[in-house]
Amino acid sequence: MTQETLARGGPRPKPGTLNELFFSALARDLPDALKFKRDGVWHPISHRELGERVRHAARGLQMLGASPGDRIALLSENRPEWAIADFACLTARLVDVPVYPTLPADQAVHVLRDSGSIAIFVSTIAQARKIESIRGQLPALRTVISFVPTEGHADMTLAELEARGRQSETQEHIDAHRATALQAKPEDLATIIYTAGTTGVPKGVMLTHNNFFSNVEASRRVLPFVGEDSCLSLLPMSHSFERMAGHYLMLALGIRIAYAESIEAVRGNMMEVRPTLLLAVPRLYEKMFASVRDKATAGGGMKRRVFLWARSVGEKWADETLAGREPGRALALRYAVAQRLVFSKLRAAVGGRIRYFVSGAAPLDPEINKFFFAAGLPILEGYGLTETSPVITVNPPGNVRIGTVGPPIDGVEVRIAEDEEILARGPNVMRGYYNRPEETSEAITADGWFHTGDLGKLEDGFLTITGRKKDIIVTAGGKNIAPAPIENRMKSSPFVAQAVMLGDKRKFPIMLIVPNYATLERWAREQGLKWESHKSLIAERAVQQLLEREMATALAGLAQFEMPKKVALIERDFSIEGGELTPKLSIRRNVVEERNRAEIDALYAGPVPTEG
Repeated sequence: MTQETLARGGPRPKPGTLNELFFSALARDLPDALKFKRDGVWHPISHRELGERVRHAARGLQMLGASPGDRIALLSENRPEWAIADFACLTARLVDVPVYPTLPADQAVHVLRDSGSIAIFVSTIAQARKIESIRGQLPALRTVISFVPTEGHADMTLAELEARGRQSETQEHIDAHRATALQAKPEDLATIIYTAGTTGVPKGVMLTHNNFFSNVEASRRVLPFVGEDSCLSLLPMSHSFERMAGHYLMLALGIRIAYAESIEAVRGNMMEVRPTLLLAVPRLYEKMFASVRDKATAGGGMKRRVFLWARSVGEKWADETLAGREPGRALALRYAVAQRLVFSKLRAAVGGRIRYFVSGAAPLDPEINKFFFAAGLPILEGYGLTETSPVITVNPPGNVRIGTVGPPIDGVEVRIAEDEEILARGPNVMRGYYNRPEETSEAITADGWFHTGDLGKLEDGFLTITGRKKDIIVTAGGKNIAPAPIENRMKSSPFVAQAVMLGDKRKFPIMLIVPNYATLERWAREQGLKWESHKSLIAERAVQQLLEREMATALAGLAQFEMPKKVALIERDFSIEGGELTPKLSIRRNVVEERNRAEIDALYAGPVPTEG
């Protein structure tokens, strides 16, 4: 059988700009285009108000001396002001530079210095103080604009900037703003997004108006989102996935956007907003699945048996449906019961109106994807990178293939290189890395193919991700192991919160596991164990044996060389603040390895397991 090496999407969308998209969106004139929660109440922002505030902020920036091409940074959590600042920059033909709000001050220095940002929007007093602490290291930075009063820690507020732009405004000014905005060309630079990266110093990804515009146009052709839909914005808008799909695409389609108060408030916000669409990374779906599973497990024998029965029935129903077959009568009846007993409760817990989830930024466990599909909550899994604006492929509704990330979207080509690396070409591929011509030429070939760094395969035009090139573990015996699929299988255990596989240039692979402490502590109490802390709990031999058994079950069927030979239990969960996770929740393997060096060395210092 010949291995597929090339897949192409449909016709390339006509080039355009984000400013054209913006003015087309305003023409819908919705009274509640955006929503935000303040003092316990959700407040709407109309298209008319959005347009006026963007215009005033854009003129205010120009009055501060900002000229087309100047870089303006944006340091904020998701909120309407993010959208206002973004489009103020775009329509003034400036280049905005989003900064992750979780980025520490010392790391923000690199982004702001490298981009040469002359001004920065900040969301809170805390963010203003962060910039204040490093301002002496930023010679290009002239103005700090805060979304809220900051007691002198910023130069002005957004309200004051808008007031400047509103002052003495005439129809001539209004017309000039639109004319200036529409002078932007598709090839003009729109933004520089610094990739958080799992290794090395962040690089500035230069994305043009048409990079994003083409991705919006191609995505709207395949995703069945409509104007009656509403979405809850929870992923960082600093990331290209949320920015394109949760911001530009939603505005283009007239979909109402509600901004989650925080990640911690998402569950409550979903019940209040009751969105029909939600974009998230696999970690959120993993946590939602784990919550349902753990509640069933904690509810006693009968509740656990009902959950396991419903899941089994749902999987059978999903297999038949995804294969294009009509489930038999007996299966359909059992599935209807499973819906009432289990799946309906999950749908209610996410607001009761979800039509589609969308997943990106990392591989999604196929078993979790199938569970949500069976629950009537289909997850459309896609694939892309910041450098590709971001979408390359996505599973189309009506032809979902769980375990794949779908076929290429319109205008995009995917090729599998000889070493199985995924290459992409299309109007969505970045202009290059800012101030890094050599790295740009290494990433993009002369004929436009971008090296993604991911490994994959094609089947019937659908792409499957098999690993990350730089993450491949090459054992001392020369065996190649892709850790991500193995880690995902490990995380299917109710006792596992996080799993990281290591073993490059070692005699055998190992697994670091952060336990799901809620489930583990419940089990430990049932076993009569006594402990004083997480550290003492994971030191219990019974706990270690439990996790070893869980690994043997979850990873059954792996080749002998792929099977981790030893396990280390980690006391503290990985986090963005701790440095082990990127802002999009990808594992920084080098940081994890460095932080747990003692535990890793101890595993390899012990007796060497016999290889089969």
